[in-house]
Amino acid sequence: MSIRPWRDIARRQSRQIMVGSVPVGGDAPITVQTMTNTLTSDAAATIAQIRRCEEAGADLIRVSCPDEASTAAFREIARAASVPLIADIHFHYKRALEAADAGAACLRINPGNIGSSERVAEVVRAAKANGCAIRIGVNAGSLEKDLLEKYGEPCPEALVESALDHIKLLQDHDFHEYKVAVKASDVFLAVAAYMQLAEAVDCPLHLGITEAGGLIGGTVKSSIGIGNLLWAGVGDTIRVSLSADPEEEVRVGYEILKALGLRTRGVRIVSCPSCARQGFDVIRTVEKLEDALQHIKTPMSLSVLGCVVNGPGEARETDIGITGGGQGKHMVYLSGVTDHHVQDADMIAHIVSLVEAKAAEIEAGHATSMDAAHGKAA
Repeated sequence: MSIRPWRDIARRQSRQIMVGSVPVGGDAPITVQTMTNTLTSDAAATIAQIRRCEEAGADLIRVSCPDEASTAAFREIARAASVPLIADIHFHYKRALEAADAGAACLRINPGNIGSSERVAEVVRAAKANGCAIRIGVNAGSLEKDLLEKYGEPCPEALVESALDHIKLLQDHDFHEYKVAVKASDVFLAVAAYMQLAEAVDCPLHLGITEAGGLIGGTVKSSIGIGNLLWAGVGDTIRVSLSADPEEEVRVGYEILKALGLRTRGVRIVSCPSCARQGFDVIRTVEKLEDALQHIKTPMSLSVLGCVVNGPGEARETDIGITGGGQGKHMVYLSGVTDHHVQDADMIAHIVSLVEAKAAEIEAGHATSMDAAHGKAA
């Protein structure tokens, strides 16, 4: 494949921290997060939702701990989770202590809203004792009163100053395993704040456009905001905040990363919007394929185009392709080459079976390569 320098993204060099077993920052892959919305005190419901988020590909999952019942359930939840959990703490510093002891890999706090310096020191001691990271979460909707008075309104400078003040609180207690977010629901405000903060600190940055909205509106806002930052090389972990099921946040997060070539997971579908030339119902076909292929984690590409105008060209660039033809007979491409035809009635099941077979082939190739590498090392 030819070198395409115009696709290169030079990531900001941040220092790396560990959130449980997952590295964040440095040259580690950009991680995708989400947050449960069940009552944390209901361990069974929360674990079930975590399972769905893990299946969708979440690297890290945040769980709110607003009360003692939540932190009491957290231990069971953390034991059941396959990915590190982040305990979301506001105001009550004791919840942070309890969550750290119960197995949280990270504590999401605003050091400035949990009380005195001694309370911050207690949280830091608990984090150190349990190997927890800390995520400083600054939000335009909850800026400190003195900063609002100083700047008159939420602005990039206010968000960054708040973040730097919170960082100092941790550094004063010799704690450095932290990452920082400066979120806002306004895309321009959030992007400007992150860009300023990226110049001022070397810690990993957690990206997000907070209170972004529903599935469609929130996806658009998050893609613009998070996408702009990632394109500029800024960001080490992301959470797409949507008024939707948390699994959708994970899927959108991966789509943003896939679009920028920063991570690959599962099937990347290239499809046309459909028109009168289509040889099959493209929209419904893509919907069915997206649903039927959610279990595929192996990175691969699939083109689904309704006619021969762009179909063959797109198929040449994808692992598997289908282009609409006449009389319900459509061309299937494998590795960019025309291979065989398929009829309407068999199309969905046939494409799914081809994708599954290709995924198995790719995974077998990876396993063989790993075995060969281990053999050389031995």
